[in-house]
Amino acid sequence: MRKTLPPRYYLTHFHEFLAFFDGQNAPLLTENAKTFIEQFHQLDADKQCIIARAANRKYAVIDRSQFNYDEINAPQQQIDELIASGWFDTIHHASQEALEGVLTKEAILSFLASMGVVSGVKSLSKSALLARFFEMISHQGWPQELPDHNYLHCAFIEPLKYLLFLHFGHTRGRLNQFSMRDLGVMRTRQDAVNDVARFSSLREAELAWFYASQRASISSLSSDKLLALATGEFPNTEDVAATVFRDSFLFALGTTLLEAEPTHGLNILGMATSDKAREKWVRESFKAGNVDEVKQALEGYIDEPPSDTFLAFAEDFYARKYHKKRTSALTDMLRASQHTLLIDESNNQQVERGVMAHYERQGKTSWRTENRLWLSLFGLTFWRLLYEEDALVTEFDRRPMSIKQNNFYHKFEHQIEALLTYFNDKEALANHVRKAAAAHYGKVNSMFMWSSTILDPIQALITYGELPAIITLLRMMARDFASLKDGFPDIMVLDGGLRFEEIKAPGDQLRRNQLVSIQRMQQAGFDVGITAVEWYRDPNQPYVVVDIETTGGNSTNHRITEIGMVKLVAGKVIDTYESLVNPERFIPSSITRLTGISNDMVADAPVFSQIADDIDKFTQDAVFVAHNVNFDYGFIKQEFARLELPFRRPKLCTVREMRKAKPGLSSYSLANLTAHFDITMERHHRALSDARAAAELLNIAFDTVT
Repeated sequence: MRKTLPPRYYLTHFHEFLAFFDGQNAPLLTENAKTFIEQFHQLDADKQCIIARAANRKYAVIDRSQFNYDEINAPQQQIDELIASGWFDTIHHASQEALEGVLTKEAILSFLASMGVVSGVKSLSKSALLARFFEMISHQGWPQELPDHNYLHCAFIEPLKYLLFLHFGHTRGRLNQFSMRDLGVMRTRQDAVNDVARFSSLREAELAWFYASQRASISSLSSDKLLALATGEFPNTEDVAATVFRDSFLFALGTTLLEAEPTHGLNILGMATSDKAREKWVRESFKAGNVDEVKQALEGYIDEPPSDTFLAFAEDFYARKYHKKRTSALTDMLRASQHTLLIDESNNQQVERGVMAHYERQGKTSWRTENRLWLSLFGLTFWRLLYEEDALVTEFDRRPMSIKQNNFYHKFEHQIEALLTYFNDKEALANHVRKAAAAHYGKVNSMFMWSSTILDPIQALITYGELPAIITLLRMMARDFASLKDGFPDIMVLDGGLRFEEIKAPGDQLRRNQLVSIQRMQQAGFDVGITAVEWYRDPNQPYVVVDIETTGGNSTNHRITEIGMVKLVAGKVIDTYESLVNPERFIPSSITRLTGISNDMVADAPVFSQIADDIDKFTQDAVFVAHNVNFDYGFIKQEFARLELPFRRPKLCTVREMRKAKPGLSSYSLANLTAHFDITMERHHRALSDARAAAELLNIAFDTVT
């Protein structure tokens, strides 16, 4: 059902949008932007409604026939008056992209017909037709008269785009984000917004807009226009915020030019200050034969590194290219790994969980950490600085400016050091983090996702880790968050002391961001290593063979009536579990005839929520096995989902295993396999009986493979 919006809904949002420029961002307005705002406020409410609705459209071309809204008095007359006062003009001024987004294929065919192009075009796509139309225009100019149409070009599009850029901080911002916020589709941080300017001056704002808009156009430019752009001027920026846009533009332009105009491409890349552009320049310049120039540049970067990430690249590249070192630092770190674990191959889709289960069976406690531990600790430790002192420019911003610009420590050095000094014991840090979590739980932020267990690994880190190491790493993250925002080890293990492990399965590669984070953690004083996993059939890996009976075949609409489970270790049954389950719905007579389970039998049985904990514990750290496993697993996972609980286990199917172990059989149904291998079935289509039979099939399959 379509939602009815309040009267003049879009106009209300447009006024909210323009109010942003009444405060600290007012000095960033160009003369065109000021004129646009002033003239808009001089319009009557009907005309403002039309401008606001046009501004909400995706393209700068509108079909005026679509603007007959009840909230606007005499809309077509209002549009005529707006045309007369210069708010709209003809589509002669529209871009090809805007026209393609709005014009119908029939309209383009009629335009071509007015230019004498009729034959051989009806079968073309709309995009090809429009390209043909613009090709004709490039030679003949726009026709004197086009067929009657309702299309208009928004003459105010350029100042509007600049205002959108200032408000949202990028070229992708659109006014529909206000309605997405109201509908709950987009969560925002209105509580974290202060009235702060996005750029330090009008000049920096204009330069940022210049580079951002040019960056957006690169992919559509011809070779000649790209070359003309490359030979133009690229004014330097002073703001970190504006420099980000300049670097992004230079990287995109330089990379695009490398193949056709390598000299220009390298020159453009050499102007940028981002790690990405510097690395590209080093690699491409070396390939081009500029060996001495690259060597000198690398030595300078190593002496005064722009970031930890780039230092890791520069040292590695220098060693391999100039000292003839045969392997990369990433390869060296992998080869230096002294820790290899044999993990059951059933965990090949979730290797970290398999390693953690291995440690649990050895009596060791482990936590899945990866980036979440460090980002949540960082965000909670510095929440006030990040989301109150620094704040966001608008509620639609995702990251605080100091994080986006990677100058958090520079901006808040004294506050950061005072806070870190305050943590003179572990309890002070733990209390600080707990208070921040309690005060801000659930608030949107760019660091981490909230969960009810978010504090568990943090508390373990503080309790069992070394406080100086934790403080040192927090300081490192504050100083260069861009280099330490990811790449952290997969798990944290309590084994006497606390250690971190990056888990690598066969074929996995170590990425440079992981190298940087591991090195920095080691420098801070943490025990960090790489654990190489090799797959094998672990005799101590528990397998839980499951069978369920249900009210029908679809897990969305039907429910479980009985569950039976058999736990195997080294091929031996060590435990069993069975229970009838009240499905809380009627059992069809056809199901009763098949299973023998009637409505009377389950009337006093527990509902699934009452046995969910039993099932979770019985299958914990085990491989979930069943005959046609997706059926049983899907039903149980769906039951947990109804309780808003996760259920994830590695899966194994006895049908598949028997096909591999005993190929060529006429049927792999449970009944036929049990008959073929003389497996006793106490009660077919009863859960525990079928689970026991499937467990014997699993042993047959494993014994055959062995």
